[in-house]
Amino acid sequence: MTDLNVLGGALDVCSTDPMTGYFRDGCCNVGDRDPGSHSICVVVTRDFLEHQRSVGNDLITARPEWAFPGLTPGDRWCVVAVRWLQAHLDGRAAPVVLAATSERALDVVPLEVLRRYAVDIPDDASSLN
Repeated sequence: MTDLNVLGGALDVCSTDPMTGYFRDGCCNVGDRDPGSHSICVVVTRDFLEHQRSVGNDLITARPEWAFPGLTPGDRWCVVAVRWLQAHLDGRAAPVVLAATSERALDVVPLEVLRRYAVDIPDDASSLN
């Protein structure tokens, strides 16, 4: 079974350089072993990275033991839905790649909120209405 994105289609790859996803497969797949729900594919910005570090989620420093390279602005990365929502509420959310964001993100963040930050437009834009 293929995971679906928030638009109801097949989940696109978020990033393979750097390799992202809880399972380090390039996708924001969410499974039982991912208690944090790394389900939202974002394009990280300096502001988002600084915000995350300020709330105790350092996404800048490399952590080789977790196969984490450290991020720089412009990287695409699967982030924890609750962390992204926190950044949104603080006015510092990163742009979202809807086609690569797992439908499981909708357990935490409404689609209407994610759409406001969308940086991809699907072939069938009617889903954005």
